Amino acid sequence: MSTLSLTARLSLLFALSTAAVLFALGTTLEHAVERHFRDMDRHELTGKLALVREMVASVVDGAEPADLPADLTARLEASLVGHPDLLLQLRDADGTPLVTRGEWPAGTDSAGWSASARASATQWLQWQQGERPFRGLLAPLQQETDATEAKTTAGSVLIGMDIGHHRAFMDVFRRILALTILAAASTAAVLGWAVTRAGLRPLRRMTALAAALDTERLDARLPGTAVPAEIQALVDAFNSMLGRLDDSFRRLSEFSADVAHELRTPIANLTLQAQIALNEHRDADAYREVLYASLDEYERLTRLINDMLYLARADRGLLRPAQERIDLAVEIDALFEFFDAWAEERGIALLRDGQAATLGDAAMLRRACANLIANAVRHAPEGAQVRVRLWQHDGQAEIAVENPGPPIPSAHRARLFERFYRADPARQRDPGEAGTGLGLAIVKAIVELHAGTVAAESDDGVVRFVIRLPIPRDA
Repeated sequence: MSTLSLTARLSLLFALSTAAVLFALGTTLEHAVERHFRDMDRHELTGKLALVREMVASVVDGAEPADLPADLTARLEASLVGHPDLLLQLRDADGTPLVTRGEWPAGTDSAGWSASARASATQWLQWQQGERPFRGLLAPLQQETDATEAKTTAGSVLIGMDIGHHRAFMDVFRRILALTILAAASTAAVLGWAVTRAGLRPLRRMTALAAALDTERLDARLPGTAVPAEIQALVDAFNSMLGRLDDSFRRLSEFSADVAHELRTPIANLTLQAQIALNEHRDADAYREVLYASLDEYERLTRLINDMLYLARADRGLLRPAQERIDLAVEIDALFEFFDAWAEERGIALLRDGQAATLGDAAMLRRACANLIANAVRHAPEGAQVRVRLWQHDGQAEIAVENPGPPIPSAHRARLFERFYRADPARQRDPGEAGTGLGLAIVKAIVELHAGTVAAESDDGVVRFVIRLPIPRDA
C-alpha cells in the first residue's frame, strides 16, 4: 500500500487545521448570535410586560383582574399593533384566562408551564407550536416586590413571541458557515500544497543530485543560498557528506594507484630475475643467488601486504588495544638493542632522555616507536645522533624521536602520515629501501587507537616526530 507524500500530508494537515480553527470560531459565533437573539427577545418581552402592567394599572387601581373593564382587550390590541405574532394572556388568581390574544398551547407539555399556574416571579419559557418556535414569559400581573418582602399577586400575565425568523437566520448562518469552512479548507489544502512544494524544492534538488551522483561527479554541491532555515542544516550536512565522499574516493583512488605501483616494482624485479635465470645455463651458486634475490622481493611483498591488512583492520575498527601498564623507557631501550647493529653500521648513535609510562597495548606502541626509530635512522646522515625524548606532564605522556635532517615544508608535514605519500611525487622509492611506505600511516593508526595524536615538526635542522598519549587516572 502506497503512503502519502510529504507534500500531500502537509497539505492535508493545513486543510484539517484550517477547518478545525474555523469550526471552533463558527461554534463560538453561533453561540454568541444565539445569546444575542435571546437577550433581544427577553428585552422585548420585558418591555411588553411593563406596557401591559402599566396599562392594567392605569385602568383599575387595586381591583382584581376579574373586574377589569371590558374594553381592556381592545385597548391592549391597539397598543400591540405591528406585533401580529405576539401572544398575550391575562389570568386571574386561579389561573383562569381573562384576556387572550393569539393561540396558546394547551396543557403543560408543549409550554413547560401549567395552564393553571400561579406566577409569583417571572419565568422564562420556550416551546414549539407546530413548526413555529416561541419564546415567552409568565409573570405576576402586579410588579414584584423586593426579594425580602412577601409577594402577593392578583393575577398573572403570559407573553410569547414567534422566534421563527431567528431560527431561519441561524439555519442560513450554519449553511454559510459550513460552506465557508469547506471552501477555506479546500483553499488551505491548495495553498498548502503550493507552499509545501515550493518549500521542499531544495529536497527535490537534493534527490536529483543524489540520483545523478557517481564517482565522476562527487565534486557537485547543493547551493547554500535561498534555502529555508529548517533545510539549511540538511543541505550543509549533505554537502559535507559529499565532501567526505569525494575526499575518501580520491584517497582510495590514490591508494589503489600507489598499491599498484608498489606491487609492480617487486613483481617486475621477480619477473626480470626469472627471465635472466632462464636465458642461459647457470651453475647452482648462480641459481642460489637468484633465489636469494627473489626471496628479498617476496619478503618485501609480504611486509607490504601485512601492513595493508593491518591498516585495513584498523580502519574497520577490528583492532582493540589492550590496557596494560607500559614503561616507555624500557620499551625504547629494547628497541635500541634491536636497531643497534644497523645504527652502528651507519655510525649513528641511539640516545634516550627521560622517563614516561602509560596504559595501552605494548605490542602496538612498540611497533609505532620502531617505525619512527627506523625512519629516523634511515634518514639521518652518517655519524649523527638519533635521540628519543620521553616526558610526561598535564596528564599526557610524550615520545619525541629526533634526527638531524633538512627541514620539511609545512605543506608536506600533515600529509606525511598518508599511505605511500611522497613529498616529491617525482621521486621514486629506493629499490633497496626496506620500508613499504606505510610505516608512518601505521604509526598514526596505532596512536589514534590509543586516543593520542602524532605530529611532525621541523626546526633548526632537526626533524622531530612527537607522539602524545593520554595517561588514564589508573596508570
